[in-house]
Amino acid sequence: MKNSFRTCGLVVVLTVIAAVSLFVATLHADVWPQWRGPQRNGISQEKGLLKEWPKDGPKLLWSVADLGSGYSTPAIVGDRLYLLGNEGLENEFVQARSAQGGQRVWASRLGQVGNPRQEPNYPAARSTPTVAGKALYALGSDGDLVCLETATGKERWRKNLRKDFSGQPGEWAYAESPLIDGDKLICTPGGTNATLVALNKKTGAVIWKCAVPDGDAAAYASAIIVEAGGVRQYVQFLAKGLVGVDAKTGRFLWRYEKTAVGSPAVILTPLAEKDQIYSGAYRAGGGLVKLKVNNGAVEPEQVYFSPKLPIGLGGVVKVGDWLFGSTGQAYLCVEFASGTVKWEERTAPAASCYADGRLYLHAENGDVALVEPTSEAYREQGRFTPPELPKRANQMEKAWAYPVVANGRLYIRDVGKLWCYDIQKK
Repeated sequence: MKNSFRTCGLVVVLTVIAAVSLFVATLHADVWPQWRGPQRNGISQEKGLLKEWPKDGPKLLWSVADLGSGYSTPAIVGDRLYLLGNEGLENEFVQARSAQGGQRVWASRLGQVGNPRQEPNYPAARSTPTVAGKALYALGSDGDLVCLETATGKERWRKNLRKDFSGQPGEWAYAESPLIDGDKLICTPGGTNATLVALNKKTGAVIWKCAVPDGDAAAYASAIIVEAGGVRQYVQFLAKGLVGVDAKTGRFLWRYEKTAVGSPAVILTPLAEKDQIYSGAYRAGGGLVKLKVNNGAVEPEQVYFSPKLPIGLGGVVKVGDWLFGSTGQAYLCVEFASGTVKWEERTAPAASCYADGRLYLHAENGDVALVEPTSEAYREQGRFTPPELPKRANQMEKAWAYPVVANGRLYIRDVGKLWCYDIQKK
């Protein structure tokens, strides 16, 4: 009888564990389906993560070195991760891999690498794919925009931003990650005919084209969704400045140029908090604007601007009242509302994301750090260097890929390598 009770109890326990595991897996579904996470702001909803790391860093679960070249970060949905790579200059491709071990599941060609004679010269795949349901959307550096089936990589439709929209990319080719909003796909060909476009995500058919006044080249940022004063709009950071476009019609609404003036490389994806938007660019500076809406007309009002605020390639993350990001020489904590710098740590510029009370930094020198997001001081809770860092194409190339946190794991990409670390509490 006792053995029967023990067996019954064991079955109940195992059943509960299985149910909890399934529940957790369901919670983690679609945790990082696009560039910079679910809301494009670098924030992960993961919980139960390590608050500090061992001396040598968290446990390395696996690594792969056959990604091809490039700086694409993974999009992670379910048990798959998706990212771009390239082999030479003639083959840029999307690939699906197992999130459990990194093995390749399928690969689908996009086209050739864009602007191969760029200066400084590091032509490679740059965009992060976007996953929505059973479809994946990817933009190659030469302007090849495709919709693929996530299960097989089979192509559903294709456009080319140069040929179909007379697109004008920057010196370092296209780097934008497509934005999906309902039934629309938003992307930025650049130029005078169709600076931004909205396409039917199922067919690729044009819904609207927005020709920004005086035209503007596509830069290297990705569009975000902003709601202000009842007006839904897409905000993008172009070569000449920040712009807003009506989401329904594609009507041009406003422009703010100061955070792009004099910059050869507008890279930072804008960050929005309700009707306030932060942007910044190299050799220009960083600043915040507040959108004023009156009878459908939208005007950006500058709240603050400074050449000493975060403008780095690694973007910015807002945690509570504080903004975190890099300049060319330091990592900063800034009061979002006022632009006041609370502290700065002299360190290599870094890309960052946030999850469960910690910032995850991937520095341009390849190091990875765990940082407490406090306004009091820079407080590291761990640092490590991934093993066997790849060789650089030249002295100018750095570790530019953003960190990704999903399903209790930290993913770090550096050119042709990808490392996966276990960061869950035991």
